[in-house]
Amino acid sequence: MKRVIALIAAAFLLAGCSSTSTAIDLSVTEFSAKAAEPGVVTLDVRTPAEFAEGYIEGARLIDFQSGNFEKEIATLDKNATYAVYCRSGNRSGQAVRIMQDAGFTNVFNMNGGVIDWANAGLPLVKN
Repeated sequence: MKRVIALIAAAFLLAGCSSTSTAIDLSVTEFSAKAAEPGVVTLDVRTPAEFAEGYIEGARLIDFQSGNFEKEIATLDKNATYAVYCRSGNRSGQAVRIMQDAGFTNVFNMNGGVIDWANAGLPLVKN
């Protein structure tokens, strides 16, 4: 009986230590609505060259591939809400998981990225 109790206790301990961070993926329509909410910070994690080709209005660029991504997000407010996107949703999904692991609690990824955004006819700012 003691052994069963010890095994159950160990199982609860291990379950409590496991990471439960999962990216919250939004469609482009859901992402557009989320990004429009007051106080939401929109992050573009593409390269500067990709950003220059067109970005979502109000987006802040933090290049995921720069080698400084974790250092740059360390300067952000972990309690704010972030809507994160890239070209296809891959890098932004990775970025969201890194942000969650760093303690950010309100982070959303756009499935399909700018490709799906543009295909849906949603606007991009082009300089």
